[in-house]
Amino acid sequence: MSRKTSERLQDIAAACEAVARYARRIDSDDEIVFDAIRARLIEIGEAVKDLSDAATAAEPSIPWSEIAGMRDYLAHRYFDTTHAIVITTARSDVPLLAAAVRRMQSRETHAPTEP
Repeated sequence: MSRKTSERLQDIAAACEAVARYARRIDSDDEIVFDAIRARLIEIGEAVKDLSDAATAAEPSIPWSEIAGMRDYLAHRYFDTTHAIVITTARSDVPLLAAAVRRMQSRETHAPTEP
């Protein structure tokens, strides 16, 4: 069963919030937190893959295809994952994505409904 765009956006928003919480706790040697961030980035990428082109067009500054590609890389090349890239993504890129998703959710909430 396919999920609605609003549900996918909520999935992304929740995962971004979790990543933000985890990133505040990260220590360079904390593998559990690193693994939790990696898992949430995979979750974000999976949800992004299911967004329509129309949905992602609303936020053209977000590199949607790169997010999906990172999901594939993290899931399939887990043995070759660089901690610095994951942590930088969590601290720098995820907040930008979270803000974009909030804007998308706001537009969706305020969009006129069809009769």
